[in-house]
Amino acid sequence: MRSTFKVLFYVKKGSEKPNGNLPLMCRITVDGEIKQFSCKMDVPPRLWDVKNSRASGKSVEAQKINLAVDKIRVEVNRRYQELMQTDGYVTAAKLKDAYLGIGVKQETLLKLFEQHNAEFEKKVGHSRAQGTFTRYRTVCNHIREFLPHTYKREDIPLKELNLTFINDFEYFLRTEKKCRTNTVWGYMIVLKHIVSIARNDGRLPFNPFAGYINSPESVDRGYLTQTEIQTLMNAPMKNATHELVRDLFVFSVFTGLAYSDVKNLTADRLQTFFDGNLWIITRRKKTNTESNIRLLDVPKRIIEKYKGLARDGHVFPVPSNGSCNKILKEIGRQCGFKVRLTYHVARHTNATTVLLSHGVPIETVSRLLGHTNIKTTQIYAKITAQKISQDMETLSHKLEDMEKNICRAI
Repeated sequence: MRSTFKVLFYVKKGSEKPNGNLPLMCRITVDGEIKQFSCKMDVPPRLWDVKNSRASGKSVEAQKINLAVDKIRVEVNRRYQELMQTDGYVTAAKLKDAYLGIGVKQETLLKLFEQHNAEFEKKVGHSRAQGTFTRYRTVCNHIREFLPHTYKREDIPLKELNLTFINDFEYFLRTEKKCRTNTVWGYMIVLKHIVSIARNDGRLPFNPFAGYINSPESVDRGYLTQTEIQTLMNAPMKNATHELVRDLFVFSVFTGLAYSDVKNLTADRLQTFFDGNLWIITRRKKTNTESNIRLLDVPKRIIEKYKGLARDGHVFPVPSNGSCNKILKEIGRQCGFKVRLTYHVARHTNATTVLLSHGVPIETVSRLLGHTNIKTTQIYAKITAQKISQDMETLSHKLEDMEKNICRAI
């Protein structure tokens, strides 16, 4: 059933002020229910046109009164549409309160973002990673800059978020912050997560991201071939620290562990599993997902090589991330590699050269890498030309008899 809604303005007779003016009132009617409120201004009775609910004439005073009337009418209508959109129905009492701001708690984007970040920070080092928190904080700061830059305001109510806001923020990231496509993509995912919090708890009844389209660019993340891994292991290292960093990188190549997971690996995580083999039983620091990895001969030899050299029960005496990256850069240059050595490259090499190229299904690769989404694994794992050739050779043998019969008929 369609709601009936009307806005009327009138002067309150019997409440004459000392100067003879009368208070201007607004009356709203919704489905027969009537509520009124003061417009906080007085009107000379001679100017008021009862029939048209406006001041008559073109005097400065009449124009001022009519401007105020129009502003109130527009705002009441906006509040009416908001209530219909959020609650599905409107009463005169609700509409009056919404216009006057009675009992209405204004939920805003930055307040929600800051509350989320404060709660997230408490979990850093336990179930959440510092890098993820830094990303949330960065996006929050970008929005804090974006709002005054584009909208000339310090914050924005959640209910005012829409597709235009989303697109404006993306444009701001690309132009003012000079962010690249994949950085923008990652930041918009963060904002979408914050918006989803408001949607899930009922603070935002609609999806501002509806109709928003954004995709990351495909990036060749790089990996080492089997020959390059052998070159790396045979290369002479100039000192013990370089040798340690090289060995830790190779350990990551054969286990798929990220730098933070190698650094935090403790001896109690090395366990003999149901199959009688030694496994790493752990959870990825970044995603807190279970990641159980059987140790092959190479990583077992590396563990044995550094046994007893680390403190506090850790398996390896791991240098800082900055030191590792600097040394890996030197080692890669020494070996003549085109790809820059990082722990990301080690994980890509594990997925591509060690696992997929040797027939391990991508579902298993995803579990070994501790991914929560197989699409992430598809970014890490590249099918090499050698693997495609091997698969086609296998297929050729399987189809040999069928092809012979078909060829005879040709």
